[in-house]
Amino acid sequence: MEPFMPQLVYIEPKALEYPLGRELKEKFTKMGLEIRETTSHNQVRGIPGDNELQQYRNAKSTLVVGIRRTLKFDTSKPSAEYAIPLATGCMGHCHYCYLQTTLGSKPYIRTYVNLDEIFAQAEKYMEERKPEITRFEAACTSDIVGLDHLTHSLKKTIEFIGQTEFGELRFVTKFHHVDHLLDAKHNGRTRFRFSVNSRYVIKNFEPGTSSFEDRLKAARKVANAGYPLGFIVAPIYMHEDWKEGYRELFERLSDELAGLEIPNLTFELIQHRFTKPAKNVIAKRYPKTKLEMDEGKRKYKWGRYGIGKYVYPNEEAKDLESTIRQYVAEYFPQAEVQYFT
Repeated sequence: MEPFMPQLVYIEPKALEYPLGRELKEKFTKMGLEIRETTSHNQVRGIPGDNELQQYRNAKSTLVVGIRRTLKFDTSKPSAEYAIPLATGCMGHCHYCYLQTTLGSKPYIRTYVNLDEIFAQAEKYMEERKPEITRFEAACTSDIVGLDHLTHSLKKTIEFIGQTEFGELRFVTKFHHVDHLLDAKHNGRTRFRFSVNSRYVIKNFEPGTSSFEDRLKAARKVANAGYPLGFIVAPIYMHEDWKEGYRELFERLSDELAGLEIPNLTFELIQHRFTKPAKNVIAKRYPKTKLEMDEGKRKYKWGRYGIGKYVYPNEEAKDLESTIRQYVAEYFPQAEVQYFT
């Protein structure tokens, strides 16, 4: 899979006051990409398309270069204390993704160029919490690795955190374009996590992302570069023959990582869930999806902010959790495991 390349670029004029903004404009100009001006990354208009679906697909290949004005970081529990805002939006087309609803009518990809201001805010949070470690999550609203070959914002962040005493960085990706990150001076303070899943889930619900094989090759590179490594299996989904599918996942993962010394390996396991708004949006954007979202087969569970979600019923949920935990224990007995329903 080739690295992401935008088909259309928007730039906020004030972004050109920052070195990265000027660098990106020069880069995209040399590439011959169409560049338009926008007053704000929150007010992008004119994305081409004859209907909502076409506009959505074109938005997923549109990059907006802007300034992050809100420097108060969102919380990111339980993954981290704070979400560090490097980018918003993703070039992948995962049917189940929560960004379908959280980004709403703004599915285009945004990168923020005022990195020094973002880093200064991160330093304030670390200062407030020291001597406790402050963890920053860089992939709450994007797949930052899928974009970083163009911006190197993530690499700069890795090296910034690597110089700190009380900070740690973490992010998750479905992309394998990691070569430019391998020589970053991370000093062991960045945890690189890869999202993996069964063949069925990747084939049917994760278009526009790197293959399982490419993700695992990238994971080997990352481990050899000394990064702390982890995996996220999400969503864990009860497709036909799911037990065999997930056993094969852990077998392949174990085979690929054989011979590597991976201290403090982590697994985050998350069962599939959906909300009513998410179901409606997914049905519009991926009308032929095979993703099962039948409320009659699920249990309703109240979530944060009064928004409920549909999860697997108790017995199915218990079977799912016990099975996946068994596989992790069998193939990766030393790994740290977190399980979320």
